[in-house]
Amino acid sequence: MFNDILINAISWARAAGAVQLRYFRNPELVIDTKFNVNDVVTQADKESEKLLISFIGDTYPEHSILSEESGSMGDDNRDYRWIIDPLDGTANFSSGLPMFCVSIALEYRGEVILGVVHAPYLNETFHAVKGEGAYLNGEPIHCRQTESMSKAILSTGFPVDRNVNPDNNLANVERVLPLVRGLRRLGSAAIDMSYVGAGFLDGYWEMDLHYWDVAAGRLIAEEAGAVCRNFRDNRNYSVMVATPAIEQELFQNLV
Repeated sequence: MFNDILINAISWARAAGAVQLRYFRNPELVIDTKFNVNDVVTQADKESEKLLISFIGDTYPEHSILSEESGSMGDDNRDYRWIIDPLDGTANFSSGLPMFCVSIALEYRGEVILGVVHAPYLNETFHAVKGEGAYLNGEPIHCRQTESMSKAILSTGFPVDRNVNPDNNLANVERVLPLVRGLRRLGSAAIDMSYVGAGFLDGYWEMDLHYWDVAAGRLIAEEAGAVCRNFRDNRNYSVMVATPAIEQELFQNLV
């Protein structure tokens, strides 16, 4: 059963990615904002979401959905619920930067059991099924075994209210940056987490995310051997993902 669902989810993610590529670096792309000027949405987000919701509704009408742009659909008490971020990394996308993706996760009775992250411009499709490992373009992936923070390449991100809220991650950056080999800001939580799983990054943290940002990427990272922890309780989903050897030191430097 799950093999069929996985095949469908990967196919849907790639179809949504194809929609995004039609708009990518297109001067006629329509860009709007939501919460503030930092919180961007485009017609590609909306069309990708509409397509994914249609696929799920037609194929699994008994399942519920939680999506970034449309919120909850269906009865949340159903056994299966899809968690979708139709375009993660919209600010990148709207600026012509290639780090953006489609993120799709499936819950069974509240537990994420399947995740797909598809970065269309990069031609990278990550997937994981609970207990079955993680994969990139069909090949198994594993997190890197970096033994110290001094050799680590990490990534992070900043909340959309960073211009008005002093709790904006700068204090964490100030503590962590001197300890590591490099610090990056990729602009897509789902890609960041998947890249930790693939061994392209040694760790990642970000505060004030939403469930659709992290559901698929977290499963992929965990199934690849990474450690995932919440480091804050008062800023929505504040997630740290790291290779096992450095996760404790990284966690201790986050507040």
